[in-house]
Amino acid sequence: MPGWLPRAMVMALALYGVFQLGSWAFYQLIGLLTNVLIAFFLALAIEPAVGRMAGRGMRRGLATFLVFLAVLIAGVGFVVMLGSMLAGQIIDMVEEFPKYLDSVINWVNQTFRTELSRVEVQDSLLHSDWLQKYVQNSATGVLDVSTTVLGGLFRLLMIFLFSFYFAADGPRLRRALCSVLPPSRQTEVLRAWEIAVDKTGGYIYSRGLMALISGAAHYILLVVLGVPYAPALAVWVGLVSQFIPTIGTYLAGALPMLIAFTVNPWYALWVLGFVVVYQQFENYVLQPKLTSKTVDIHPAVAFGSVVAGTALMGAVGALIAIPAVATLQAFLGVYVKRYDVTDDPRVQGAHQRRRGEPVLRRIRRAVGGNRERSRER
Repeated sequence: MPGWLPRAMVMALALYGVFQLGSWAFYQLIGLLTNVLIAFFLALAIEPAVGRMAGRGMRRGLATFLVFLAVLIAGVGFVVMLGSMLAGQIIDMVEEFPKYLDSVINWVNQTFRTELSRVEVQDSLLHSDWLQKYVQNSATGVLDVSTTVLGGLFRLLMIFLFSFYFAADGPRLRRALCSVLPPSRQTEVLRAWEIAVDKTGGYIYSRGLMALISGAAHYILLVVLGVPYAPALAVWVGLVSQFIPTIGTYLAGALPMLIAFTVNPWYALWVLGFVVVYQQFENYVLQPKLTSKTVDIHPAVAFGSVVAGTALMGAVGALIAIPAVATLQAFLGVYVKRYDVTDDPRVQGAHQRRRGEPVLRRIRRAVGGNRERSRER
C-alpha cells in the first residue's frame, strides 16, 4: 500500500464528515437564515425614510423606532377595524342563517320534488358521524393551533428585531463590512448596497400602486353590488393581495365573498368571478408592466423571477425575487460592455431586400431562369 493512500482516505472521510455536518447545520438554521433575509429586505425598504430623518439631525435609532411605530399603529388600527366589522357580519350571518337554510331547502324541494324540512336537516347534521369526529379533532387540535400562532408571533418579532438592527446600525454595518475589503472592493459593495435600496424602494412603490388599483377596482364592484363596508373591504383586498405572497389573493377574496354572502348568496359568486378575472389581469398585464418601470427589469424577467423564487424559497422567494433580481441586474450591468448596434433592418425583424428592383420583376426573372435551366436539361 502506498504511504499516501491512508492519509488520502482519512482526508476524504474528514471532508465528507465536514460536508455532512455543514448540511445538517444549514437545514437546522434555514428558518433563521430566512428570517434574517426577510429582515434585511425590510430594512432596505425603510432605509430611505430612516436616512431622510437621520439627515435632518435625528438619531438613526429614534428614526427607525418612529418608522416601525407608524407601521405598527397603522397595522393594528387596520386589524381592529376589520375585526369589529367581521364580528358584526358574522353575528348577522348567524341570525340570518335559518332564512338562508329555508330558502335552500325550498329550492331543493321545488327542483327535485322532495319533502325536506329544516328540522330533519338539523337533526341529521347534529347526529352525523363526521360532525362528531370533526368536533373531537378540533378539540385535540387546539393545542397545535395555539403552538402555531405563538410560533408565528415569535418569528414576526424576530424579523422586526433583526430589521430594526439592520436599519438603525446601517452605517456601522457597512463600515464593518468594508473594513475587511480593499478600497476598490469597498466602492463596489457600497454601490451595490445603494442599488439594493433603490430597487427595493421601487418594488415597494410598485406594490403600493398595484394595491391602490386593486382596491379601487374591488371598491367599484362592491359599491355596485351594494355590499356594506366597501371602503374597508377594498383596502383589505388591496393590501393583503399585494403584500402577502402566494396565498394573499385567496385571503383577500375570501372576506368580501363572506360579507357579500350575507347580502345575497349570488353576490358571493359575482365577487369570486371578479377576483379570479382580475387576478389573471394583474398577473399577466399589470404587474409585469409596473415592475418593469419601477424596478427597471423586463416584464418576462419579472414574471420568471417570481416563479423561480417561489420554486426555490416558497412565499419568501416570491416576495423578494423581483428586488433581488433587479439589484443583481443593475450591479452586473456596470461590468457588461455594450456596443452600438448597426443600422440593419434585420434588427427590427425585417428582411433585407434589393433596392431599385420591383418585387414582380424579381419574381419574373426567377421564373424565367427556372425555365431556361429546364430547357437546357
